Amino acid sequence: MTQTGARSVGRLRLQEAIATAKNEGQRIVFANGCFDVLHVGHVRYLEAAKALGDLLIVAINSDDQARRLKGEGRPLMPQDQRAEIVSALDAVDFVTIFDEPTVAELLLALKPD
Repeated sequence: MTQTGARSVGRLRLQEAIATAKNEGQRIVFANGCFDVLHVGHVRYLEAAKALGDLLIVAINSDDQARRLKGEGRPLMPQDQRAEIVSALDAVDFVTIFDEPTVAELLLALKPD
């Protein structure tokens, strides 16, 4: 995982944050996406996700994965900028970038609620 932005962290740091939050009785919520062209639907999606728990972790597809999903010419913004924008949203507690084809490996590693 690449570390970018004020609240963007790698997998190990997320595992530590999740363990601490769970020990405190907090509910961990997970969302993911490319967030290449941030729009009101993304904001509503993330606000609704946050309403389901206490700590919201957002995983962003790497540039390579976004290109595979969206096609040539994408993403329009590099992963570091997308992570910085998403991390600026009040509903978001942590952002991480993943490079795997699906989010399954990250979910298994983090084990959100």
